[in-house]
Amino acid sequence: MQQYTFAVVALLTALCSSLQCPAGAEPAHGIAMHGTLAYAPSFTHFAYANPDALKGGELRLSAYGTFDSLNPLIVNGVSAAGIRGYVYESLMERSQDEPFSLYGLLAETIDVPEDRSSVTFVLRPEARFSDGMPVTIEDVAFSLELLREHGRPNTQTYYKKVIRTERIGERAIRFVFQGSDREMPLIIGLMPILPKHAVDPATFEQTTLVPPIGSGPYVVAAVEAGRTIEYHRNPGYWGRDLAVMRGRGNFDRIRFEYGRDTGALFEAFKSGAVHLADEGDPSRWTTAYDFPAIASGKVIKAEFPLGLPAGMSGLVFNLRRPFFADPRVRQALMHLFDFESLNRTLYHGLYARTASYFERSELSAAGRPADATEQALLAPFGKDVKPEVMAGSYRLPVGDGSGANRTNLRQAIELLKAAGYVYKDRHLVNATTGQPVSIEALTVSRDQERLLLGFAASLERAGITLTIRQLDRVLYQTRLNDFDFDLIQYSWPASLSPGNEQSFRWSSAQASRKGSFNYPGLRSPAADAMIEAMLRAADRGTFVAAVRALDRVLMSADLVIPLFHLKTQWVAYWRHLRHPEQAALSGYQLDTWWADPAIPPP
Repeated sequence: MQQYTFAVVALLTALCSSLQCPAGAEPAHGIAMHGTLAYAPSFTHFAYANPDALKGGELRLSAYGTFDSLNPLIVNGVSAAGIRGYVYESLMERSQDEPFSLYGLLAETIDVPEDRSSVTFVLRPEARFSDGMPVTIEDVAFSLELLREHGRPNTQTYYKKVIRTERIGERAIRFVFQGSDREMPLIIGLMPILPKHAVDPATFEQTTLVPPIGSGPYVVAAVEAGRTIEYHRNPGYWGRDLAVMRGRGNFDRIRFEYGRDTGALFEAFKSGAVHLADEGDPSRWTTAYDFPAIASGKVIKAEFPLGLPAGMSGLVFNLRRPFFADPRVRQALMHLFDFESLNRTLYHGLYARTASYFERSELSAAGRPADATEQALLAPFGKDVKPEVMAGSYRLPVGDGSGANRTNLRQAIELLKAAGYVYKDRHLVNATTGQPVSIEALTVSRDQERLLLGFAASLERAGITLTIRQLDRVLYQTRLNDFDFDLIQYSWPASLSPGNEQSFRWSSAQASRKGSFNYPGLRSPAADAMIEAMLRAADRGTFVAAVRALDRVLMSADLVIPLFHLKTQWVAYWRHLRHPEQAALSGYQLDTWWADPAIPPP
């Protein structure tokens, strides 16, 4: 043991010497995007995990839709739930109760210079893949090259910022970056590490149902294509005693049951075939949780606080379509959406309206006038931000709750007339061609269909036909990847430290890139510049200003009809499940739950 300690100290000293570390500096146990770490080097577990949680038992979960692949790292196919979190691991682990901080997982230390132009990781000598092979710096270098060339478009974009990889001894690897993106050390820290000896680059982009090999706490034990996937806890998992993993990965077996009908999945939960329901439907939460197991206390309803932004959930316009290319058309449709009526009739009034892409956080620009830093950032792009958005006075159109708001309808008709459309024989038609206006909305669930049917009634009053087409998950994702849609319902989640993912969502370069999340097709030099400013920000104040400036650009672009969000996280579960007392910023963390052996599962 003493010999091992001396060897590590010698290696770290050599690293600091080669990297010209400041006097007295040593590689760290973690890294924060901004500010300082919440956990000291001596921490024993995350505050939202119970280090005394029992191991054992089974967790049965449901998943909507289907799957045809076990590879979540490529654009082809729809991957089964759980692979990324249960099977694959990264160099570092993200803390769920900080804005953006990472702590060592496969890597025991991280070292970065002040300007974050590079990052160096030292791997843990005990790290192993599930087949017993050690995790090496060759696996790390291989993973970067593989994902940079064959991974999803977003990972290709991120990892191409690495201009050089250097191997230092047997366990240290250094990445050198291009440009001034201060998030890159953390992006590389979260890169999934794949085994070089078990992955063929030539076939990596093909969908597969062959169980992957990873270094995580679980292995794939059984697969029924499109229907079920089962994970078993690896009893020889190498990282079970690490501080970042203590109290996590507690169930012996985790099984996902897939279904294409939300009603059938709910019935499976009521019967005990599924152990937990993460509920997002206010109507079901209010009226459907009255079955006998609730009354007897066998099923528990709970609400968890949320400290993260709500993100943006909306009906997304495809600006690549000529009809939606005109902002007046998009504004007209926003006037025709009566949130107040739909919230009352469909959702028992329990939803809050979303106004910002970073709703429910300090990052939101909604209701806030732009400060001096934001004004300076946006000064070259004055025409791209509405004056009322800059002033913080912008408000979404408000319905009267009747579903037939005449004032909003008149405003919508005027906007459509200005855009070149006329109302003729109870239909909205192109004034030049006489072509009637018809919109196709794609859905994957009855819940989405129910919302769109309510919107269709409002559109009909303006002479617009809305056709709703429900697709299976695979075909739906294929059409999204190809941007082959008029209108979809989509949600972009948000964190307290948005970063490179914003480029993949909103940059001009991603507007025509297959598989990107820039579904509206936004091409905006203003958005590009705000994303760059956000990635360049060295302190929290400058960063917040840049994010708010980006929010103002997105709000002004009228890319979506903003929908709604919940104020807390709703979940119901069978009472043999236990969870820590403290939740994370993002709500409950299912991998910290465990089964009570004294209470038999259903």
